[in-house]
Amino acid sequence: MAKIVTQFYPRFYESKVGKIALLTMDNGEDYKKPTTFDEEALNSLNKALDFIQREPDVRGLLLTGKHYIFAAGADLTQIPFINTFDQGKAIGQFGHATFKRIMDLPYPTLAAINGAALGGGLEISLYCDYRTVSKGVTAIAFPECFLGLIPGWGGSTLAPRLIGPEKALGLIIYNPLSQNRMIKAFQAFEMGVADRLFDTAEFLDDSIRFLEGIIDGREKVERAPVDSSNLKPLLKKARDFVDSKVHGAALAPYRALELIEGAFSWDLDQGFAEEDKALGDLLKSRQCKASIYSFDLVQRRAKRPVGVPQVEPLKVSKIGIIGAGLMASQLALLFLRRYEVPVVMKDIKQEFVDKGLAYIEAELTNLVEKGRLLEAKARYLFTLVKGTLDWTDFSDCDFVIEAVFEQMEVKQQVFAEAEEVVSSNCILATNTSSLSITAMASKLRHPERVAGLHFFNPVAVLPLVEIIPGSKTNEITLATTFAVAKKLRKTAILVKDSAGFLVNRILTKMLVDCLDMVDEGADFQLVDEAALSLGLPMAPFELLGFVGPAIAAHVQETLNRAFGPQRFPINENLRRMVEANIPGIYVGEPPNLKVNPALKELWQKKGEKDFRKEEIIERLLTSLTREIDLIMEEKVVGDTRDVDLAMIMGAGWPFFMGGVTMYLDLAGYTPKVLQKVFFTF
Repeated sequence: MAKIVTQFYPRFYESKVGKIALLTMDNGEDYKKPTTFDEEALNSLNKALDFIQREPDVRGLLLTGKHYIFAAGADLTQIPFINTFDQGKAIGQFGHATFKRIMDLPYPTLAAINGAALGGGLEISLYCDYRTVSKGVTAIAFPECFLGLIPGWGGSTLAPRLIGPEKALGLIIYNPLSQNRMIKAFQAFEMGVADRLFDTAEFLDDSIRFLEGIIDGREKVERAPVDSSNLKPLLKKARDFVDSKVHGAALAPYRALELIEGAFSWDLDQGFAEEDKALGDLLKSRQCKASIYSFDLVQRRAKRPVGVPQVEPLKVSKIGIIGAGLMASQLALLFLRRYEVPVVMKDIKQEFVDKGLAYIEAELTNLVEKGRLLEAKARYLFTLVKGTLDWTDFSDCDFVIEAVFEQMEVKQQVFAEAEEVVSSNCILATNTSSLSITAMASKLRHPERVAGLHFFNPVAVLPLVEIIPGSKTNEITLATTFAVAKKLRKTAILVKDSAGFLVNRILTKMLVDCLDMVDEGADFQLVDEAALSLGLPMAPFELLGFVGPAIAAHVQETLNRAFGPQRFPINENLRRMVEANIPGIYVGEPPNLKVNPALKELWQKKGEKDFRKEEIIERLLTSLTREIDLIMEEKVVGDTRDVDLAMIMGAGWPFFMGGVTMYLDLAGYTPKVLQKVFFTF
């Protein structure tokens, strides 16, 4: 396959005010393959600028991109080959030197941001004197801190100087560490990143007219002076935010904070030099390479799920939800918004149904208030959902999913009742978190149409679903379930019908070890601090409070029955918590959590060992290494990349740790514990 290379194409336009250079970035592909920058692209830019500078009487320059794409920044595929400080520093220097040629041109320059502008793509626009943005642009961002990097081609220096510290911190720190959030065109305009916001249809023409106005003096751009008087408290707040997200385990955001601070005291050359040093340190780092691996998983493997049968999925025109509790209501809302077809939700009491409907109505109203949904659309969607106590309302459903109490007999019963009324083609899906799909379908006349579709809570936030076929699930059922996941915009992973499936099995193993160490004498908060120091998004005992001790205990018992007490022992103290109806380990709100006083009387310790953080981490990761090895031996999933993708998308495993199997390899646990590695390049 021929390498895709971005070229900078220069041409000239004889405008009303004289000759304008038009410079277009294009890699010769459609919008599905965004324009990126590597050494060859920067060489092309240098040649294009040489050509433009040889031309006499040029009055201005306009830089833009191909259809729907401005530029998506540096070519990340080159990062695995960068292994020294000097290599990384040289990449920074080359980018700075090349882009700065635009800044040094003797006439007005304009970046016409016609599509996605990410990372280096946004940075190159900052070297222009002015920027316009098309109203249709939905992806403008500095994602670097999300990827173990900093905006190192000028972004960390130029953005703060343009829009001030608070807005720059939003773009460079807060957004990437908040699930890589992007901003849209109107936000870029409001922030001052862009000077004008134009309609998409006439965007290029309007941008040229704007540049003409700049050249002949008709257009004036008023920019308020940047105020950095509150820089220190803003940086303190941002550092606290970074601490809450990565707990000191990721290098890049802390380095970005230093660069943003320096942008207000260094001159431009020093700012660029400090960016070069930061790239020298970060590009060779394990965290950066791990982040790029994670990014590739999410961008490629997640979009092409493995194991989808090559048969036509069934059409879904009406959906049934069995249950009206919180999970069922979340599912109903998701199906309603993505499918926009009738959804019927059933429970055993009218008060349960009413509560579920009230939840959906409140959430739709909330979306309207946030500006994410038109009021008329919200009203229409709510007309599509129906609550019922009557199974006959399911008779014309094409897809039914249950979300009732996590007990095998209950789930078998509701499926048996549903089978009596649904059509022979209707798919029956279960949202079980740990129970056997095969056993659940075993008493039905048509077990071939049953599959697991396991969502993670909160449903609207976590993108992962585990798809689990039973022993008799047929290809049409499986293909339709994958199609449903895609329609819901979820990342689907095929998982073997095995107790706890994948993510819950891994998380439960970690929880078991954490509980055992507390039983042996460790402090709850010390165990959590040790786990958080790895960069995990939520401490194990905080997660226990979020999930609920009863559910955690149920999954633990399921795994205990399946794999025995050596691997998944029943924790008696957790059982006592459930019996005492204690909702979690902690009371209060973060960051002021305190161990629940009720646990002092309830918790029966087996020892008084004095643990250190290093011991806790060592035990957690050693045990995790062995369990994932067993998961792969049992073929719960077909590839370690599926383990990594599942933990990233379903459990918030940090990008900069590169997925759990790669992290265990790079941190030396798999060679030490298993005398092998999980990941082979």
